[in-house]
Amino acid sequence: MSIRLKLAVSFVALTLAGTAFAQASAGKPERIRGEIVSLSGDTLQVHRRSGDTVTIEVDQKAGVNAVKKIELADIKAGSYVGAAAMPGPDGKLTAKEVVVFPEAARGTGEGHYAWDLGANSTMTNANVDTVVQGTSGRDLKLSYKGGSNTINVPVNVPVVTLIPATRADLTTGKKVFVVATPDKNGSYDGHVIVVEKDGVAPPM
Repeated sequence: MSIRLKLAVSFVALTLAGTAFAQASAGKPERIRGEIVSLSGDTLQVHRRSGDTVTIEVDQKAGVNAVKKIELADIKAGSYVGAAAMPGPDGKLTAKEVVVFPEAARGTGEGHYAWDLGANSTMTNANVDTVVQGTSGRDLKLSYKGGSNTINVPVNVPVVTLIPATRADLTTGKKVFVVATPDKNGSYDGHVIVVEKDGVAPPM
């Protein structure tokens, strides 16, 4: 499997798990954010932001990616992005982070749905129709099947793309984002891992 295809498969799993999160219950995928405590064999220990430590069983098929920082100026008309955003007082969406998908992953998780970076946060996976320079960053006009919206991206918001990573990158202290399914014994089955690399932590 090529690197581009591996990334595409990982993104598909990540985003489909994300859409399911809105109806999260036992057996439904969850998003786990935190810091790696240890990796022993296939068992990953993660200290979550919420304060608890969880056990995640990671099989050999699980996708492992890292993030690479890019510039806001790298987002062009025609880019396919995933933008987590929050509504402002005027109702306008303001980005909390933006992931620019590799071309091989175009169409992944297309749509606009609830996210969990804060109250009323959303995720929009869509094509960038236009980019307009503003006084507070750039406005991205996004279109997806069934709709469109405009998201303001401030200059200080993390903008990243994903790059391949391996289990060797899953070391103690690294920030991590994991899509996993709760198991009956209280642990999780990990499907997708996005790990910090070269000091760039996953912002999603």
